[in-house]
Amino acid sequence: MNHKTIITAALTGVLTTRQQSPAIPYTPDEIAEEARRSVDAGASIVHIHARQDDGRPAYDVETYARIHQAVRALCPHVIINYSTGAIGIDRETRIHHIRALRPDMAALNMGSMNYAIYSPKTKQFYHDHVFANPFADIRFYLEAMNEAGTRPEMECFDTGHIRNAEPLIDLGILRPPYQFSLVMGVLGGIPASAKNLAHQVDQLPPDSHWQVIGIGRCQWRLAAAAVSMGGNVRVGLEDHLYLPDGRLAQSNGELAAKAAQLVRLVGGEPATPAEARQILGLAGRRVEHE
Repeated sequence: MNHKTIITAALTGVLTTRQQSPAIPYTPDEIAEEARRSVDAGASIVHIHARQDDGRPAYDVETYARIHQAVRALCPHVIINYSTGAIGIDRETRIHHIRALRPDMAALNMGSMNYAIYSPKTKQFYHDHVFANPFADIRFYLEAMNEAGTRPEMECFDTGHIRNAEPLIDLGILRPPYQFSLVMGVLGGIPASAKNLAHQVDQLPPDSHWQVIGIGRCQWRLAAAAVSMGGNVRVGLEDHLYLPDGRLAQSNGELAAKAAQLVRLVGGEPATPAEARQILGLAGRRVEHE
């Protein structure tokens, strides 16, 4: 049997705009259509940030509920993973949609960092923020996820973020199987390379599942490395707008299809949503729409 690789599609994010790519979905129906395209192409998880209809970030439960209903209508079995990341937003607002909607998974940022984009061409910093995630906040979000029955997807931008799981495991509030996302290529985090990815994977505790998230041009190189190492991959318009040949992607589905092609080139097969649920230990979980 071919090895099953779980493909996640990160559909929209909060920073990318239609000026950068006309394919960025804003409305709940557009996000749901992109989810369907991604699942049809081989994705089994969709990672979602909410947007207002004009593209600005949305954090209200009502918008997330509209997205939830629309995605479930078109993709009844896909694993839904909502963001909890934000800068300058109070922690209850960052988690209240998880309490209300009880999704399969939710992103849990595992440490603080400088978060910026720098342009060598213009010699300027863009989106220059401190992304603050102290242990008190991490624990707050994790306890809310546990109460909701939602699997935390630990987003680790550097090696220290992986180690931040240790006290939470010791406290018994972070429970196996563990779900790690190794984010690479963000200024302020670990540089993107196959060597650094291997180092990150070596730091993971036993009973861990992992995927790589390559931000920007490094995405496809890291995806190839991850698949070769037996890991999972995330692609999508949140992370990178371009196909491996440099063309602007026309949809998240196009990116998911290329990831599926990459998986098959090394003798694997993309996991279906049902297979991904089995692999990740989510098979017994009641799908929220039922």
